[in-house]
Amino acid sequence: MTLDLATFAKDRGIKYFMISFTDLFGGQRAKLVPAEAIADMQKDGAGFAGFATWLDLTPAHPDLFALPDASSAIQLPWKKDVAWVAADCVMDDQPVDQAPRVMLKRLIAEAAKEGLRVKTGVEPEFFLIAPDGGKISDEFDTAEKPCYDQQAVMRRYDVIAEICDYMLELGWKPYQNDHEDANGQFEMNWEYDDALQTADKHSFFKFMVKTVAEKHGLRATFMPKPFKGLTGNGCHAHISVWDLEGKTNAFADKTMPFGLSAKGKTFLGGIMQHASALAAVTNPTVNSYKRINAPRTISGATWAPNTVTWTGNNRTHMVRVPGPGRFELRLPDGAVNPYLLQAIIIAAGLNGIRKNADPGRHYDIDMYKEGHTVTDAPRLPLNLLDALREYDKDEDLKATLGKGFSSAYLKLKHQEWNAYASHFTDWERQTTLDI
Repeated sequence: MTLDLATFAKDRGIKYFMISFTDLFGGQRAKLVPAEAIADMQKDGAGFAGFATWLDLTPAHPDLFALPDASSAIQLPWKKDVAWVAADCVMDDQPVDQAPRVMLKRLIAEAAKEGLRVKTGVEPEFFLIAPDGGKISDEFDTAEKPCYDQQAVMRRYDVIAEICDYMLELGWKPYQNDHEDANGQFEMNWEYDDALQTADKHSFFKFMVKTVAEKHGLRATFMPKPFKGLTGNGCHAHISVWDLEGKTNAFADKTMPFGLSAKGKTFLGGIMQHASALAAVTNPTVNSYKRINAPRTISGATWAPNTVTWTGNNRTHMVRVPGPGRFELRLPDGAVNPYLLQAIIIAAGLNGIRKNADPGRHYDIDMYKEGHTVTDAPRLPLNLLDALREYDKDEDLKATLGKGFSSAYLKLKHQEWNAYASHFTDWERQTTLDI
């Protein structure tokens, strides 16, 4: 039974709803709607001019309507009279096929037709920085190896604890928070869930972290590589696939190597075979390639892959299998669109299952020390343009994600690359002025 948002508002004292959708570039777009008007919005959606967001639409297109999914409604823990609700984009009464949440729901339905229910967890990393964005906010956070630094995490206790308290209140079952491998960097973890619920929570988490940081006079950034020499922001994804009731893990088989079933291995095969194209979505910005192709950081390791390899419980590879029935994709970064992340994982995995894809040999080596010895595995793209070209060549992945999405994404991302390529930088002046 669909939750009635007007009743939800009345029962909880909510005055306003933020009807929110996420565009192709991961931007969160919202309208603030008074509770008195929410019944009509739940029926017809909130109207937007699609051209004003990062979707491939023109000013001549009809109104874009964001239809709230009442099951996603979250009362803001820090502002109880406001609720956030994720929305699906429609135009002329039809779903907008390029809209990330719409596409994810379609792929979840495709997986369900094959008796599969994808569950995921994400590990979004972020920096707490000065409001001007130029440096980390904690002047005492200077250790060479700051990961798990007890003093540093306690100096930001008020921010981290407030966010975690809110996740506890929301029933997300958070289970650990830590200072990460870069100075000023943090990670917070909550329990895995169905792919759509994880995407909604991931989207809300980014909104919540930024809001709480601002409340404390700080700024939070999920930018993949905001500081030279420091470990970048990853967003590792843990993936398992279950039966439709969510009771039997279809990936788990204790008799198989790594505890990964034959079906799980073909799903992994899809991830491996589409990896270079995957990067266009999991690493969606120019800056992303400063993380996955970074030189050694101050701490001694980038914790990011640059080669398409998989392994057991070894964090130096693109994919690791830390235990039976699941694997971790370490490619995505902090800029990844929460909905496109889940969608492309499902798309690549379904292709792998359908084609009985082989993930290839696994490696037990330390890739940071011995990666140069691997000569038969593809290198990940060196920049966003290379990644977009790899995606454009991958006809199977483009078809599974959908022609409407693929065309729109490639068009807008090529525009972004061209804008970057035409931008003059200080580096050019420093290296070329006197030639």
